[in-house]
Amino acid sequence: MKNSNLPTEPYDPQTNKEAPMAGEAKNYYTVGVGSSIGIQREHNEDAVFSVTTNLLTNQVNSSIGLYIVADGMGGHLHGEIASELAVHAIVSSVIPGLLLFNTDERGEKPAENGRQLMEAGIDSAHQAVLHQAPGGGTTLTAMLIIGNQMTIAHIGDSRAYHIDDTGNARVLTTDHSLVKRLQDLGQITSDEAAIHPQRNVLYRALGQVESIDPEFISAPIPESGYLLLCSDGLWGVVPDQKMVEIIHSSDSPQQACQALLQTANAAGGPDNISVIIIKILQ
Repeated sequence: MKNSNLPTEPYDPQTNKEAPMAGEAKNYYTVGVGSSIGIQREHNEDAVFSVTTNLLTNQVNSSIGLYIVADGMGGHLHGEIASELAVHAIVSSVIPGLLLFNTDERGEKPAENGRQLMEAGIDSAHQAVLHQAPGGGTTLTAMLIIGNQMTIAHIGDSRAYHIDDTGNARVLTTDHSLVKRLQDLGQITSDEAAIHPQRNVLYRALGQVESIDPEFISAPIPESGYLLLCSDGLWGVVPDQKMVEIIHSSDSPQQACQALLQTANAAGGPDNISVIIIKILQ
């Protein structure tokens, strides 16, 4: 007969806590994913990728996640092919490299490793679009999580956010758009940017020119809250505070994704809509 008072995990005298079992996987995130064609478009030119897993070795016990939102440009075929090519290329580049560097003995930090992987992935994605989808282009916002570190690779006007537990939404990326540049220069206000006739004009995107200048951000994972990746079909239609309200009031990230898609479509759904929500559990 089993004694129900016995600990289920080994005791760790260093911390006075029960220590994890050897080889036990720790899941620090729950994730929701959604995409919609919208109301006014005939084709979905967005592409989305999401994977959350764990790597367990004698020296490594890490939660790992790769999340990507790409919004194709150039019309039907050009746009949807470009976004799909970009996602496939970055996944094909990052995933094998991820397994290699986690088992090497170079002693590099996760942030440095993540940055190297994402730089190679973005370059691979750019070359794929440039040579296999001429005339097309795509935005791309990708987040690689390794343990408690995240690396964001970004180009275009899809976005990454951190939404904290108090209801604040902070945009982590910079929109590479004409109206954002005009805002930064003080030539237009945010209200004017929202209705500007050239609000969809980008000055950086994958596959548009030979040389690109993507944005890379490496930082510790926030201690709590949510990470959000989305195309402009969501943030351009649903105000940030409304997104926060929906995410906080939903029972799960997946339910929140569905509610955000419905809200964007109810507001007219003028563009394709894609969203990934990562709830931080640690």
